[in-house]
Amino acid sequence: MTFYANDLIDLERYPIHQSGPAREALIAQVQGDLAKDGCAVIKGFLTPKGIAEIANEADSVAHLGHRSFNRTNPYFTKDDPALPGDDPRRQFFDRSNTFIAADNFADQGALRCVHDSDGFDSFIQECLQENRFFRYADPLADVIVNMAEEGNGFPWHFDTNNFTVTLAIQNAEEGGAFEYAPAIRAETENFDEVQKVLEDRSDQVTVLNLEPGDLQLFRGRYSLHRVAPLKGARRRYVAIFSYVEEPDMVGAPERTKQLYGRVLPVHLERAGQRADAFID
Repeated sequence: MTFYANDLIDLERYPIHQSGPAREALIAQVQGDLAKDGCAVIKGFLTPKGIAEIANEADSVAHLGHRSFNRTNPYFTKDDPALPGDDPRRQFFDRSNTFIAADNFADQGALRCVHDSDGFDSFIQECLQENRFFRYADPLADVIVNMAEEGNGFPWHFDTNNFTVTLAIQNAEEGGAFEYAPAIRAETENFDEVQKVLEDRSDQVTVLNLEPGDLQLFRGRYSLHRVAPLKGARRRYVAIFSYVEEPDMVGAPERTKQLYGRVLPVHLERAGQRADAFID
């Protein structure tokens, strides 16, 4: 089947593909929201057909997703007994989730059609106001689907990528709210504030309920965030598009193995090539 962007994206409402006042106003709105708390949501970005087609595509490859059940800290690092017991790097939580890696989605499929649509990358770049802006070069992680089922969730963590762009595709029957503490780390790790969030003592946490078809831009490298546990038989699908500030960047081998159950030669070749010095 051949897909066209105007069938999947509501380009009449959100003309990201052509210059003009409507596009400029949308970019200004998103930039304002990002400046406020590092998160912006474009409601109903996908058409009903777009939601249905990507959900069907996710269903067709769901069995290829990597399911993981383990305990992680917010940085996906190993325990360090040399640190104090209450350090957030020593706080570990149950993680249960499934990621459907990028190489499971067809080049001509609905998900890739949205990602490769005319103007999509440049629109995102302008919204983020990034001079250095590249698609994540990781062949397992440039565009993926996070799948979660009843009882699943994702504990507090930081993203490897500076920014994430996500599309809500299908919600669970209950639960699955997106919670985040905006810009909790910037120039430093800010371990004290991270610990407050982990102990439910922070007043910086925002709760966001996304609906299918919503496009979200989020500064996940700097904002601690989690997905609340789900209830009900229906799966939760969220597509994730990743961008970084340096070309040729891929995930660290240890974290890639955790998330996708495998690594490729490129992960070993480029290990440690990052644009910042954060510990993850």
